[in-house]
Amino acid sequence: MVVGNFALELDCVVIGAGPGGYVAAILAAQLGKKVTIIEREALGGVCLNVGCIPSKVLIQAAHHFVDIKSEKYGVHANDVVFDMVKTQKWKDDNVIKKLTQGVESLLKKNKVNIIKGSAFFNEPNHLNVIMGVEAQTYKFNEAIIATGSRPLEIDGFKYKRRVIDSTGALSLKEVPQRFIVIGGGYIGCQMASVFANLGSKVTIIESAHNLLAGFDEDMVELVKHEFISKNVDIITNTNAKSALENEDNVKVTYVKEGKEHTIEADYVMVSVGRVPNTDELGLHLAGVDVDERGFIKVDEQGRTSQPHIFAIGDVTLGPALAHKASYEAKIAAHALVGKPVKIDYVAMPAICSADPEIASVGVSQKQAQEQGLDINISIFPLGANGTAISLNETKGFVRLITEKKTGLILGGQVAGEGAGHMIAEITLAIEARMNVEDIALTIHAHPTLSEAILDVSELALGYPIHI
Repeated sequence: MVVGNFALELDCVVIGAGPGGYVAAILAAQLGKKVTIIEREALGGVCLNVGCIPSKVLIQAAHHFVDIKSEKYGVHANDVVFDMVKTQKWKDDNVIKKLTQGVESLLKKNKVNIIKGSAFFNEPNHLNVIMGVEAQTYKFNEAIIATGSRPLEIDGFKYKRRVIDSTGALSLKEVPQRFIVIGGGYIGCQMASVFANLGSKVTIIESAHNLLAGFDEDMVELVKHEFISKNVDIITNTNAKSALENEDNVKVTYVKEGKEHTIEADYVMVSVGRVPNTDELGLHLAGVDVDERGFIKVDEQGRTSQPHIFAIGDVTLGPALAHKASYEAKIAAHALVGKPVKIDYVAMPAICSADPEIASVGVSQKQAQEQGLDINISIFPLGANGTAISLNETKGFVRLITEKKTGLILGGQVAGEGAGHMIAEITLAIEARMNVEDIALTIHAHPTLSEAILDVSELALGYPIHI
């Protein structure tokens, strides 16, 4: 390895070019900093390359496959075939490549210097970057750590050819005949939905009593009902013990009620959580404090124990969501230039693109009850929405949690077609401290799914029109 024997000087350095890092770099540059971003893999990070975006491609492709086979609307097709190789090529060439090039273009447009390599600190104001067989030392004034997270590997399930993580599942070149998912969270349920729609025999093994922890029970039941209709086996209150793979398949052993069971599949995907990418950064040499799980300790501006070093996204506590990272990136960039900002969001939306899609934001029914809030719960079924009926997507509902005395919107959930899009209006309403009358007096275009939000607000006011 060739090592630079003197330190090059940088102003602001961002480590990691995912949805937190590249947003922080661009905004810091717009605010007047001279920014360098360091990324060891592909621009765009996990979300763009092996996470949110590619999963959307497979989810959408699988839905098209199901729709064509269903002969919906009287559309008939013979010999419908799903070609995973072509889908993967389209995903890589037409989606990921386009978006990564877009991120690179945006960085360059904002005069952000890009360094490809692995960064680690060797003291509070110095870091090294390894680039293949070469390495260079840099001195910097400020830094933003945005290195994200990686899938957790559990005992007995070492990642190999047939024991894969979500990245491996998103890259499969074939549709498995049998597919096992360890972990019934949102990633596990999304990939289970994809392969169930493509015809795989899917089994979900979850250690908790139910799938999709964090979502309301009635929303989870909709997803489970759809899984059951597609012959998906759901095994809860179960501990996955080990996986033994050979050339043709993988055998998974699990323990339920004290008894061992074994099932076979072509692949098993492990999706039981993520760990922050902080263990190889040399944070102890920089004097940056972390907790016992490796999460970086930060204040309300994203500032670490070193005032000139910030951390955002999955390396800090909180949900591992791309939009959380992007939000924190903007706070850190403004704080870095001395703006009086802080992390103060009221609502952080969460979405699972299973079947049906579900989304939640703000206070849930259970949380409201636990907090002793005096609330109204209003539910409008998508089966009463004209657009949902025309799309033949009537499963699901829109729910508002409102303060009984004032009508203030405290939370909301959407289950069904377009849930991930519709949750944005409820999120805005919560952040803007709006009440149900504010939504009811807002004209919603017709015919749209979003009219269900208008209808549920009118229901909350006590003057429902369409129910």
